[in-house]
Order: sequence, then structure tokens, then C-alpha cells
Amino acid sequence: MSAYSSQYPDVPIDPAIQRFFETFYKLSDTPDAHQAYAELFTEHGTLIIGSKVSKGQPEILAFRQVMWEHVASRSHKPLKVFPFGQHADEMMLYGTVGFGMKNGKSNELDWAARAHLVKEGGEMKLDYYQVYLDTAAQAASR
Repeated sequence: MSAYSSQYPDVPIDPAIQRFFETFYKLSDTPDAHQAYAELFTEHGTLIIGSKVSKGQPEILAFRQVMWEHVASRSHKPLKVFPFGQHADEMMLYGTVGFGMKNGKSNELDWAARAHLVKEGGEMKLDYYQVYLDTAAQAASR
């Protein structure tokens, strides 16, 4: 069982989606995996975190690099994934994330996210991912 495994309700879901999210959060926590992270999105995918909107892989890559400027370590715990029905490609997620800042401070926050996945070239990719978290609490760690 992976450190990034989540609980899912008892509904049919493509196992590729479960594997995708394990990879996604592992790469989210890997400081130098900027390009690999951006490639988990479709070419024109959307990433929204708080009020910051990034559209397309180049913007997602640039935002991903900025997200690590003050962060030394990040540890996601995706606790639960709620698919929208059987064989869904849209879901809500809930978890926690711990941050170790470069200034020595640390913090842990709850988050929720809305995700929509598509198969592209035989691989799962996000075409929409929006994270809901308390950005004021996150900023206090800087």
C-alpha cells in the first residue's frame, strides 16, 4: 500500500484513476519534478489553487516552480476520493498537506479538490483540478 493511497467508496472505478492519484501526489511532493507534474495535465488543462488560475502546461509548470520557492518539503495525505457515480471521471477529494518551509517554519492544512480526468494517449491526465484550502494559513508560514 502506497503512502499516497486513499479510501474510495464501494463503486466501480477505473484502477488507472487510483494509480494516477498516487502518482500525482507523489510528484506533488517531489521538489524537482516540475516537468513531470505539469505533464500530468492535458496540454490545455486548468489548475486552480486558491485564487491562482493556471491554464495550459506552460502556465502550470511556471506556477509549480513558484509553489516551491519558499517550500523545502511537502507531504500530501490524500485521505478520501469521492467519484461522481459509477465509472466516473470527475471526483472530489479530501486530505491534508504538511509543509516544511525554507525559513524553518512548518504547517499542516486540510484541503479539498475537484478533479476531472481524461484518457489521453492511453494515460490518465487532469484537464481540470481545483484545490480549496485556507491560503491565509498557508501564507502565515512564510
